Amino acid sequence: MPQIPDNLILFDGVCNLCSALVQFVIRHDPAAKFHFAAIQSQVGREIFESHGLDPTDLQTFVFIADGRMFLRSDAAIEVVARFTGAWRIFRIFLFVPRVVRDSIYSTIARNRYRWFGRKEVCMMPTPEIKARFHD
Repeated sequence: MPQIPDNLILFDGVCNLCSALVQFVIRHDPAAKFHFAAIQSQVGREIFESHGLDPTDLQTFVFIADGRMFLRSDAAIEVVARFTGAWRIFRIFLFVPRVVRDSIYSTIARNRYRWFGRKEVCMMPTPEIKARFHD
């Protein structure tokens, strides 16, 4: 099992929406505290498998922080709530029942390739942010 950095986001590396969300996090993370790994990477597969998740099921967004694993809508809310400034208000969505949040999340996840497209290969980070990506 690889060493898991804190504030690690596991994402579908061929999904255009997921890649755009990673770019969004990078833009809103001037302190560079977030790290990234595609689910398709060796690190991503090993983490998924070690936590009983199926690495071929690419419909699960994962965030690992403070020794905890957040999934689906919990992961998305937790990431945004860790930005500085007014973004922390997004924690209010934790009051929406998880079944409702995850239902919306699952609808988007099931349709993301059709709505946003997909790439043939995982995104390649720029040299400036490459150190934040784990293979």
